[in-house]
Amino acid sequence: MVFGLFSKEKSLDRTIEKAINKFAQHLDRFDALNKLATDGSPAALVGLCKRLGVTTHMTADDEIEKPWVIDTLVEKGEPGLDAIRTYMKTSLGLSLPLRVVQRAATGPRVMEIIDEVLASEKPGYTRDPQRRLDLLGWLAEWKADGATAACQRVVPYLRDFDENVRVAAADALAEHGLALGQAQLIDALVRPEEESMRFKRRVCGLLAEHKVALAERADEVAKVAGTISGVTVQAGVLVVA
Repeated sequence: MVFGLFSKEKSLDRTIEKAINKFAQHLDRFDALNKLATDGSPAALVGLCKRLGVTTHMTADDEIEKPWVIDTLVEKGEPGLDAIRTYMKTSLGLSLPLRVVQRAATGPRVMEIIDEVLASEKPGYTRDPQRRLDLLGWLAEWKADGATAACQRVVPYLRDFDENVRVAAADALAEHGLALGQAQLIDALVRPEEESMRFKRRVCGLLAEHKVALAERADEVAKVAGTISGVTVQAGVLVVA
């Protein structure tokens, strides 16, 4: 009996290897994906998720197989959602897995899952910021719960170690109209530790575009604006030439 279980596990491993082999023929890989979906066990569905992280040399194959995997996981319901949650703990990218979450989860459950991932991506140094960039891109587009739910989760990344992440966080807030996060954007702009001219210029541009009233913080912002070509404070708002 133990041997039979071991044999089944080895067979499943081989099927997963075929499903994520970027050098395999489309039909062979797709046959393996179908077998994983039919199996439906937790391990098989996590194996199915792994196809989302593989890019083949044939773009047309990816355009067929990856949407199929997403649709299949969504159709599986709770087991598919559990599998994608497990996969996201170690996946290098999150943009495609988050599509499954958005379609398969409902109500507060969506943000519960997002918070699980955010907990493993706290602002600070990371060798590869792609997961954070994917999360911020998703939060920028998430409108179901209004601006508050998304913006609250974006704000901490205005102080991330990675410049690209900080810029993405600023852009995400702007996607929600800067209804929330204006004060935090100004805080990020004027903090002494911020050295990125690209980030400062981007924040100034967003504040100017949305005509954010600087009020009592106009003098602070003016000092920073004076170090950036083409940026000034006029009548209490930023102006970018």
